[in-house]
Amino acid sequence: MTMTLNSTDADTMAAGQPGRVVLSGVSKVYGKAYAVENLDLDVRAGEFISLLGPSGCGKTTTLRMIGGFEFPDAGTISISGRAVHALPPHRRPVNTVFQAYALFPHMSVARNVAYGLTYGSVPKAEIGPRVRDALAMVRMSHLADRMPAQLSGGQQQRIALARALVNRPAVLLLDEPMSALDRKLREEMQIELKLLQQQLGTTFVFVTHDQEEAMTMSDRIAVMNHGRIEQVGTPSAVYDAPESAYVAGFIGQQNFFSGTIDRADGGAVGIAVEGSRVATSRPSGLAVGSEATFAVRPEHVTVSATADTGVNVIPATLMGVSQLGSALQLVLLTAGGLKITARASRSVEVPSTIGSTVWCRWDAASVHVFPGSVAA
Repeated sequence: MTMTLNSTDADTMAAGQPGRVVLSGVSKVYGKAYAVENLDLDVRAGEFISLLGPSGCGKTTTLRMIGGFEFPDAGTISISGRAVHALPPHRRPVNTVFQAYALFPHMSVARNVAYGLTYGSVPKAEIGPRVRDALAMVRMSHLADRMPAQLSGGQQQRIALARALVNRPAVLLLDEPMSALDRKLREEMQIELKLLQQQLGTTFVFVTHDQEEAMTMSDRIAVMNHGRIEQVGTPSAVYDAPESAYVAGFIGQQNFFSGTIDRADGGAVGIAVEGSRVATSRPSGLAVGSEATFAVRPEHVTVSATADTGVNVIPATLMGVSQLGSALQLVLLTAGGLKITARASRSVEVPSTIGSTVWCRWDAASVHVFPGSVAA
């Protein structure tokens, strides 16, 4: 299932230059509630950016405002330097692929792809070659005469992509287009979609609530929460250097420890947790007495049956061991009822006797600290 462009495909699609999208102070209000509030975002020309967040965070509303299906109550939206926030969808250099592929059931694959061209300014002589190029691009040429009902979910998604790209948009908007696919097909399509975007060079703005999907495909991720952007960065940046407890908890798994800063030595801060101390070597700017939340990822936690004491060492009871493909996940419970999750390679020897006492350890450099005692 490989989508590769030959030189003809690339030359044909080059006419649609990638667009830079800039949102400045954009807000959208429904009743008295903000769906999007004072949002700033600069999408670089030719990049694949994902708007990531839970349901109701404003990501789809943001996408719809870029596409012209909603209009902002405040702020501006520009594409390639041109203000578009007051323009209808057909006057913007964008196309959208929705969750529902919305293929016309009474039209063949080729006619579905050609539909947008027949109502535009494209000369009739160009329509056929452009449709053939678009179908070749997603490797669906052999199904040009089929009807949508004769296609699988993955094939329908490819046709929806071809129909969107045949118009050569400056920006392609994708609203969770793979949510209806099974896991195996979805993972395959994630790789193919990213390869396709890289070869075309078109700007992709992708909406998803799936962290792994965003991490797999994106050049950058904008993590959204309650209508605002919490952090924008590369997948490695939002994973390894989260700027808030919300981002730390939403991207991947975390162990959270909340308490009051009881010591601050040259940038290192710590809190007491059940008679042990959790500390970080990362500067936090928090003073002694401040409420804080510490975060440690499961892969940074090592577990052994050897008793130990000291900073970032907490005794616990092993409650369960799960197989996660190439990794093992251990669930542990402290005497005070605090749950700790650890993850280790299957090649590493770890305690496996359920109910046994073990010791959890991690390096101070792997601990992130955030203000406030409640993790988002």
